[in-house]
Parts: sequence; C-alpha cells; structure tokens
Amino acid sequence: MYDNNSVSIYLFLWLSLLSLLAAGGVTAALADARTNEELITFEANSGETTSAYAGSFSVPEYRGDPSSKSISLRYVRFPSTSKKPGSPIVYLSGGPGGSGIGTAKWRRFPLFLAMTAHADVIALDQRGTGQSDAPPECHSSQLAPGARPVSDEAFAELHRAAIRECASFWKQQGTDLRGYTTRESVQDLSALREHLGAEKISLWGISYGSHLALAAIKAIPAEIDRVIIASVEGLDQTVKLPSRTDAYFERLGAILGEADLPGIIRAVHTALDEKPVSLTLDIGDRGEVPYLLQRRDVQMMASGAIADPEWAKQMVALYKAMHAGDYEPIRPLLARFFYPDLPIVLRAMPTAMDRSSGITESRLAQVEKEAEKSLLGAYLNFPMPQILGELEYIDLGDSFRTKPESSIPTLVLTGSLDGRTYPASQREATSGLTNATHITVKGAGHNLFMASPAVEETMSRFLSGKAVTTTTIEVPTP
Repeated sequence: MYDNNSVSIYLFLWLSLLSLLAAGGVTAALADARTNEELITFEANSGETTSAYAGSFSVPEYRGDPSSKSISLRYVRFPSTSKKPGSPIVYLSGGPGGSGIGTAKWRRFPLFLAMTAHADVIALDQRGTGQSDAPPECHSSQLAPGARPVSDEAFAELHRAAIRECASFWKQQGTDLRGYTTRESVQDLSALREHLGAEKISLWGISYGSHLALAAIKAIPAEIDRVIIASVEGLDQTVKLPSRTDAYFERLGAILGEADLPGIIRAVHTALDEKPVSLTLDIGDRGEVPYLLQRRDVQMMASGAIADPEWAKQMVALYKAMHAGDYEPIRPLLARFFYPDLPIVLRAMPTAMDRSSGITESRLAQVEKEAEKSLLGAYLNFPMPQILGELEYIDLGDSFRTKPESSIPTLVLTGSLDGRTYPASQREATSGLTNATHITVKGAGHNLFMASPAVEETMSRFLSGKAVTTTTIEVPTP
C-alpha cells in the first residue's frame, strides 16, 4: 500500500518521464543524473544562448605513477535533439592548448548546435587547458629580445633556458610533466567515454585535435565510432617540412598575381640580416618601447599568418611594404605579438605536448637540411625543433609517431590554402585509414569549418551514415 504522499511523488515522476519522452530529452536527463552534470545556460560571444550541461571527471595526472595526484577535466555537453542519438561527439581543440569550451563560444557555435541533430556534442577542455585543471603559467627570468641584436642560436638558447627553468618551477608546484602528453590525453578520452556511459564516442578534431584523434585511433580503436578531422597534423608532423612552406608561397603568389612572391620574401629577409631595423613599438601602458626588427621576427610572424588565406594576403602586403622600405605597417602587429624585454612565459600543456610528440631522427635530418635554404627556415614550428635537447624524459618515442592503420569511418577535410598543415602532408598522415573520405575545401585555409555551409552539410551526411559523394567544396579565394 502507498500513502497519498508516495502516490503523488510517483505520479509526478511518471508525468515528468512522459514529458521528457515527448520532448526527446530522456537520454540527456538520465545522463545528467548519472554524471552529476549541472544544467546551465550556455552563452556564445555573439549573445546567443542554449541549454547545456556542465560536467567534469577526474583522471590521474600521470597514469604511469600509481601515486599520481588526480586532476579534474571539464566539459560542456550540448544534448542531442535526435530521438535516436548516435555516439557522443567529442570536440578536440587545436593548439595544442586550445579550449574546447572556448571554441564553442566563438564562430563555430552554430556548428556545435547543428551537430546535436546527430548526437550529444561534448566541448572538452583537454588536460591543462581552459576550465580543466592546469599547472600555473611559468614566468621565467629569461627576457625576450628588445632593442639588442640576438642571433638565432642565442634566441633558441633563451627558450631552452626558459624551459629548463620552467620544468623546475612546475616540479616544485607538484606538476608531473610526464602527464602532459598526447598518450595521456588519449586515455582521458577513454575515461570520458566511460564517464558518459557510452559504448563508443565519435571524435571531431582540428589541427592538434586531429593529432590527438589519430593517436586515439591507434590506441583505443574499439572505443571509437566515427571520426571527423580537419587540417590534419600527423603523428610525426609536429615539425612541418620547410620545403612545403616554400611550395605554399609559390601557390599563394600565383593566386594573388605575385609571381615573384618568394623572391620578395627572400629579399626582405636578406635586407634584415644585413641591417636590422630600429623601431619603436607602442605597447599599451609601457608606452613607446625601442625594438630591433630582425629577419627572425618576420619569419615567425609569417608562420602564424599563413594559416588562413585572409591573413596570408595581409602578410603579403606587409612583405611588399617592407620590400619598398616601409616598416610602418608592421609596427602595430609587432606590438601585439612580441614582448620586448619581458619574461618568456610558458604554459605546461602546449610545451609538453609538442615536445613529447617530438620527431623521428630521419624527419629531423630532413627538416634541418631544408631549413637552411627555405623562406621561413626553422620558425614555422618554433620552439620546435629548437628545444629537442630539453625534456627528453617525456618523449613518446618513434612507436608513437608511426601512422595509424584503421578502417574506422573517417572524414578528412583539407583546405587547399592551408599554410600550416599542407595538403600533401595530410594525405601522408591519413594514408593508413582505409575507410577515409577525403574532401578538399578549395580556397580555404587551416580554420575551415565555417568556410562554407557545404562543410556542415558534408559533416551531417557523414554522421548520418550517408554516402559522401563529393570530393571538393569551393569557397572564394582572396
């Protein structure tokens, strides 16, 4: 027999369940109870909002040490709108060091919501990033160059010294750098799957996020349903080939009608080697700060700018101005991205992740040989490979760097004007994926997900299990 109170409670629960079923929300509600998630109003930077769940789970900082401390990883789950949702889709941010939760707040917010038509979408902050537990930033005693000339070797040694200093600092803070590797992050994905109560998860990654996805394909294939990767960075491609950067500049010059672009770039670098340029940079509350512009500074700036064609076009304009002797246009960018005479600041996660993924000896020899004559030298990946002599104890070894071989359904999206992860390199990195569908987004760069509505449509077809028949998506070039 039930008293009136019990009947009322059971009636309330039953009506609530019927309501959830009618709304297709029972899966999300049960997952919420099981994982102790918190219902939140998620607000994008555009001001748009949606209901979501904030969750967390604990993992060892370093699984190789039985006495390792635990760290908390946080995520936001956007519940599926499907009555029969597929495996949860876990977003893997790039960098390394990017925040999945932060990414969901920016331009890709509509894409996160669109993907909920197929399954729950998880914006994960990987270990050491965003809202997840992270070691403190290290402010070293090494000062970035200002008005004084600094050779390439001295510049590299500044960063090596900063890393040695920061490694000691993080150890004193109780951080085990052996835990901040791609291998540990793969096991975090396994822990997340278990935390969500899912049989399998699907992975959606870009740039370093694709690097992590490829490592997961190798290590935990039985736990992965489907994979979408863009701007792929292979497991032995943390350091890019300088010759492919040169080929990129040739393609870019042809598109922009600057046939002699490589010649202009080389002439600017040669002039700065012969005579660095003294400038003043307007750096906020520091006022006008003297700075000596060297060839290396321009190479490093170009390395970041060529990721996407819109920025690459601006970089070409800067090179043309400098070629004509006008250094005024580059001053605001230098003031924004360089920190003269200030401490070199390092974050544990991106520093350790890149260093631990490392490079094979054969590829390193090729990179060093090509860098001697290439346009950007060894600065496309700085501070790799310059710091390879440091933190050797966290290197994952050549077995980690071998390509995955898998029949997991995979969608590979490549921008034809990607200046960071080149199309030929992406083909090599994914050559062992026998069930991969390759899409070239012609005219797009590294950050291609929002380049065209057709990208979203292709992703949706793939996640629905439908055949993707197109091989090319075209977007306007600069």
